Amino acid sequence: MFEELIAYLEKTDPVWAALLATTFTWFVTAAGASFVFFFKTMNRTVLDGMLGFTGGVMVAASYWSLLSPAIEMSKGEGFEKVMPAAIGFLLGALFLFALDKTLPHLHINFKETEGMKSPWQRTTLLVLAITLHNIPEGLAVGVLFGGVAAGIPEASIAGAVTLAIGIGIQNFPEGIAVSMPLRRMGMSRRKSFMYGQSSALVEPIAGVLGAIAVTFFTPILPYALAFAAGAMIFVVVEEVIPETQQDKNTDIATLGFIGGFIVMMSLDVALG
Repeated sequence: MFEELIAYLEKTDPVWAALLATTFTWFVTAAGASFVFFFKTMNRTVLDGMLGFTGGVMVAASYWSLLSPAIEMSKGEGFEKVMPAAIGFLLGALFLFALDKTLPHLHINFKETEGMKSPWQRTTLLVLAITLHNIPEGLAVGVLFGGVAAGIPEASIAGAVTLAIGIGIQNFPEGIAVSMPLRRMGMSRRKSFMYGQSSALVEPIAGVLGAIAVTFFTPILPYALAFAAGAMIFVVVEEVIPETQQDKNTDIATLGFIGGFIVMMSLDVALG
């Protein structure tokens, strides 16, 4: 099945392939958000474990799927070889830092509001928080497909698909993490689901933009891969991990993180 998918995508325009892959990651988010039709609340321990898993997947993907290929495809030796990855990583982190400080958003615990002050409702702010997470994820998938279009040996369809699968897996709990709190606030199941799935709509957009950018500007590929990695690591350290430490479930969240890291590492090495 995996081989057949790879064969199909190898014959497909990379930008279209990026759109298909990131639409899949959005679909998995929607699947997670659909849990709101069956449950009104979710045990906080389970949610923290799922968020920890999400963080583990994102960290593993940042290295195995993004930073390592970025370093491999860079020219030179020593510091010269690692500089594109280092610069891109820093720019990605600074980009998310700027968004985090300017875009109003609300953390899942409903206690911490960040960004500029806004009259927007808490539901909108919560969706914006998860949307911030999804920008670098969609960008990462799109950049890899763009690298394939540019003919970069280190960028492969299999690697891009593997990354999309890993991101899709961790998007499932993210969908739950948005829709469940909204339902608990008294919002209808339908509206909670719509808000939950909409948080990932930015992924296809970011994926297509990433693929197009790399297709036209091939030399930026190492920087673009590292940029996505820096953005994802910023999200994990600044929001995902702290969110799992709000209650007394730190051990569960840590084990979830380890599990997520192992799953993504295994997928990337075995399939990518």
